[in-house]
Parts: sequence; structure tokens; C-alpha cells
Amino acid sequence: MLRILHSITYYALMAAVLVGTAQAQSGPVQPAAQPSRPTFETKKVEGTDNVYIFRYQNHQAMFVVTRDGVIATDPIGYGRPQAVTTYVAEIKKVTKQPIKYLIYSHHHFDHIAGGKPFKDAGATIIAHNNAKARLAVLQDPATVLPDETVDTSRTIKLGDTSIELSYVGLNHSDSSLVIRLPHEKIIFAVDFIPVGSIPGRAMIDSYPLEWEESLKKVIAMDWERLIPGHPGPGGRLGTREDVQNFLTFLQDASAEVRVAARAGKCWDPVEKEMKLPKYAHWPEYEQGLPFVLRRYCGLWGRGF
Repeated sequence: MLRILHSITYYALMAAVLVGTAQAQSGPVQPAAQPSRPTFETKKVEGTDNVYIFRYQNHQAMFVVTRDGVIATDPIGYGRPQAVTTYVAEIKKVTKQPIKYLIYSHHHFDHIAGGKPFKDAGATIIAHNNAKARLAVLQDPATVLPDETVDTSRTIKLGDTSIELSYVGLNHSDSSLVIRLPHEKIIFAVDFIPVGSIPGRAMIDSYPLEWEESLKKVIAMDWERLIPGHPGPGGRLGTREDVQNFLTFLQDASAEVRVAARAGKCWDPVEKEMKLPKYAHWPEYEQGLPFVLRRYCGLWGRGF
């Protein structure tokens, strides 16, 4: 009986060794997951004295502190009022200066809803003419109507800082503004210039051909860094090369779908089968490409 027990123990130990060896040979132990980034953060843009980025989850806004007050952008409070109160609180941590202006980048709720705390703080809200017209019709209870509007351009001067607002035409929306800091050579542009990624749902109500022209206008402006409405890969800022790369992406997608549409392949064959392998390494490629292809099928396959 004792001999049997010894045999059982021996074979159990050998089995454990073999299992362990097999596991070791199957591949290295996976490293522990990296800690997730905080829900929100505020950071000064490197190389500037008064330009800040406020991020809440995957949405970003820019604010500028001047000696006479703060110019903020996009309250980013859609479905999350805590983001707006946090944004205002973060500004107050940086400066005691009052918030003088809140600028809407365009009329889409995910970036501009929830501005009441800014309005209550005394901010004048500015947006493009088309943004005010659309918001007046939509009557979203969480989105404050602009007090003032911009047609083609406007310069805001506050303290020793100037900010230029420029309308470069139709693109992701019909109300997108480019907000430029000429001294710092920084622009803030939301959704119509994604940094190194596929636009996805941003294509739904877009104007594809006009979008290309608006990007060319941005490339012609005098700037060096782009603060996007959503963080770029690794949280980096955008460059002129990013804008050119995105323009090339739109042109490539347009050309490919145009050929397919004229062969009668819109909608399903294009959406399900077409690939643009040159851009397969871009974030959101698999999820975003069908939206891009569908929009171009609408353009080249249906004429809208």
C-alpha cells in the first residue's frame, strides 16, 4: 500500500512539472495591464505661458489665460454635466481671472453641450452663424445658444492675447471654426482634422469634397501645432503633416469609391469588401472605414 502511495505521489509531481513546462513553452507571461489614464486632466501646452488643454475622457478643449480674463472653448458636457463643472473648477485652479469668453468649435452636442456653468460665470458665448441657426432649431436644453456669431473671421483681443477665429468652409460640419493663436502658432480645430486616425462617425453628415478644400486652407495658415478635439495617438498634438496625411486619405478614399460606384458596387460590396491597406495601421481603421466608404458611396453612388 505504501509503495502504491509513493507511486501516485511521484506521478502527480511529474504531471505538475510537465504542465508547468508546457505553460512556460507556450509563451511568456503577459505583463500586467498598464494603468488607465485619469478621467480628466489639465496641462499647459509645452513652450507656452498661458495655453492649456483640458481633457475629459476622450474629448479635449483649449483655454487661454490672459491678464484680463480667460478665453475657453467647448464645454464638452454632452451627457456628463460633471465634465463642465470640473472644467470650470480646473480653470479656477490655474487662475483667479474671470472667464470672459466661451467659443464653440462647431454645433455638435458632444463638444458644446453643457455650457451653462460658463454662462453663469459671465462668459460671452461665440460660435459661427450656422451653429447658432442650427442650435436655435434643435433647442437642446443642455446647449446654451451663442450670444455672438462669426461669419468668415473675427479677432478677439483680451489682455495681451489675440485669438483669430476663421471659418474655412464646409467639412465635417457647416459651422466649424479654426481658432488660431498667432503668437504661439497654435490652432484648435475639432473633428474635421483628426490626428493620425480614421474619422468614422464624423463622416455621417459631412461635405466630402468641400472638406478637402477646407483642409487646404488650414495647411496654408501660419501655425506649427494643432490641438485636436480628441487626443492624438499617445496624446500628442497634431502637425502640418497630419493635416496633409488626412487630406491624402480623403482623396484616396474618394477616388477608390468613385470607381467602384460607377461600376454599381455601392453600397454593400464597397462597405463590406473595400480596403485601404495603406491606412490599416491608423487607429480606428477597422471600425471607422465603413463609415468613410458609406459617405463616399452617398456622394459618388447617389450624388449627395
